[in-house]
Amino acid sequence: MWFSRLTKILIWLAVAGMVVLGVMLGARAMKPDGTLVDLLAWLPKRQASFDRQGGWQILLEVDKEDLIKNRLETVRNGVRSLLRDARIGYTGLAGWGREVKVRISDPAQIDAAKTALKIFTDPVAGTNPVEEIALDEPEPGLLSLTITDAGVRLRTLMVLVPSMEVIKLRVSESGAFEPIVQQQGDDQILVRVPGLRTPVRFKDILGRTGKLTFQMVDTSWPVQDALNNRAPRGSSVLYSQDDPPIPYLVEDRVIVSGDNIVDARATYNSAMNEPVVSFNFDSKGTTRFAQATSQNVGKQFAMILDSQVLSAPVIREPILGGSGQISGNFTNESAKELALLLRSGPLPARLKIVEERTIAPGGGQN
Repeated sequence: MWFSRLTKILIWLAVAGMVVLGVMLGARAMKPDGTLVDLLAWLPKRQASFDRQGGWQILLEVDKEDLIKNRLETVRNGVRSLLRDARIGYTGLAGWGREVKVRISDPAQIDAAKTALKIFTDPVAGTNPVEEIALDEPEPGLLSLTITDAGVRLRTLMVLVPSMEVIKLRVSESGAFEPIVQQQGDDQILVRVPGLRTPVRFKDILGRTGKLTFQMVDTSWPVQDALNNRAPRGSSVLYSQDDPPIPYLVEDRVIVSGDNIVDARATYNSAMNEPVVSFNFDSKGTTRFAQATSQNVGKQFAMILDSQVLSAPVIREPILGGSGQISGNFTNESAKELALLLRSGPLPARLKIVEERTIAPGGGQN
């Protein structure tokens, strides 16, 4: 078939228009409340040349001490649950360094305890199976679970990829153009932001783990007594972000975590006359939060971000709708920052800043 040049041009323009329309409709389906700028952001972008433009770069490293501490806490809680389920008596369950120790009360149950705890010592499957935790009996009846060097390397590698995804989302949603996020070695992440010259806000966003939890305030024990002596088992003293900080005795049990939040936005509460962060739970979070608030009307619950209490409101009535607000003397900027942290999700491990540089156009360092 023969077409004139004008007809061919019109056909190709129509095809291009359909492709663009398809991309925008796909974006609209993914983000129904998006603006035109949001929709156009889905169109392919040319990768910015960091070497040509210069910008800001930062080298982050997985905080292995924090990683080990969190893993040790998981192992300790797991030992408690496994021995309890197996009806094995024990005393002196504690963890420090890389080691969790527990003393089995009845010598006749030592082999049964080792069998119950075998889940920790089984090699982690993979191309090269790794013994993450070693089980020893340094003296009769005393069992020791130790995180190995290979286990630390394994856990470090496991958190790198999800950490990179969280970082990429945080930097992109902060307004950066085509951030470059790359793995460096076995425990580091290199972040490059082309054209950026004022990185203060980005540093703050990348330096925060962003772990949000909802926990009940423990009113069975005066907080001052917990400060003067020791907090009761199952609770901890945490402080607010106020100046001076206010101490709260908070139950360690987590009702709902930030993992159950599907959306968060900085909004304004006209009744309180202050910026707040509005959020929505997923179905699992909605169910858990509804149960907890139904069972604890009249009691306080704490909203905790990275071990700091944002606010501790009293539950006036069951919260069943799966949405809520976080207040805490926010500015407009800090409310936006918290909303961003919640949308991107928490980092799976704390990251330390190893090095940062501002690179001039052409590769020169400032």
